[in-house]
Amino acid sequence: MKKLHAKIITALLSFAFYYNYAQQDAQYTQYMYNTISVNPAYAGSRGVMSIMGLHRSQWVGLEGAPRTQTLTLNTPLGSEERMGLGLSVVNDEIGPTDETYISVDFSYTIPTSERGKLSFGLKAGAHLLNIDFQELRQFNANDNLFNANIDNKFSPQVGVGLYYHTNKFYFGLSVPNMLETDHFDEGSTSSDSDAVSFLAEERINYYGITGYVFDISNDIKFKPAVLTKLVFGAPLQVDVSANFLLYQRLTLGVAYRWSAAVTGQVGFQISDALMIGFAYDRETTELGRSQFNDGSYEVMLRFELFKKYNRMLTPRFF
Repeated sequence: MKKLHAKIITALLSFAFYYNYAQQDAQYTQYMYNTISVNPAYAGSRGVMSIMGLHRSQWVGLEGAPRTQTLTLNTPLGSEERMGLGLSVVNDEIGPTDETYISVDFSYTIPTSERGKLSFGLKAGAHLLNIDFQELRQFNANDNLFNANIDNKFSPQVGVGLYYHTNKFYFGLSVPNMLETDHFDEGSTSSDSDAVSFLAEERINYYGITGYVFDISNDIKFKPAVLTKLVFGAPLQVDVSANFLLYQRLTLGVAYRWSAAVTGQVGFQISDALMIGFAYDRETTELGRSQFNDGSYEVMLRFELFKKYNRMLTPRFF
């Protein structure tokens, strides 16, 4: 019975940490508007102060499913706008775990041609981990494993990024956090000698992102884009999207996450400064066919402060 009890505890904890182990960094469908979260070199690249808020509810209807809130700010610095500064706050919840990421980004840009710019970025931040074991369904209320919650466990973060763009093309490579952190020791904290210990590890996430804007007509622009995320020990993630910008106001798009989900996206430029976006994911896996999963939703709001120009010189998806 003790061995069975240990296996049940392990299964519950595995569910709690599966998302962090396999998916690692928070997942976004509207990543084209949230590049600063994963690539510090993006800071200041839009030429204006840009403030973005995003909420994602993943696998709606599934108890303990991931929920993510993101707030970012980035702006160019100096008269020549060679430098950029950014700030990101991400709260990521799943089951009994609650993670907060706070980071500051700095970028430096070098003009490579009349239109091309190459930016280098650094990210420094903190990761705070909270786990409320009381939210788990405990088979043994006296098990010491569940007696002490984890509150604001701190781990540092250091990341780097590279970002090249023109007014129509962009390409970026980044590692938001180069430090791997083990959140638990190998030894079990339970008084049950047969209990199985567990380990939650922050793994290095490698990102690649690229896209190009085609002018179909004066009023229609088309932008295919690809985001790739590599985490050793987890499946390769590839997001392929196709977005159309109509009359510089309405954005319509579809996307496919390799072996994971299909997505519909819509965005509207309410004014030159304010944009709102919405995305819906439907899983293509067995999880997507579950009666407890109604898909994933994302809502994004972006506000930009213009100083030198009445509006962007070119429509930007990135």
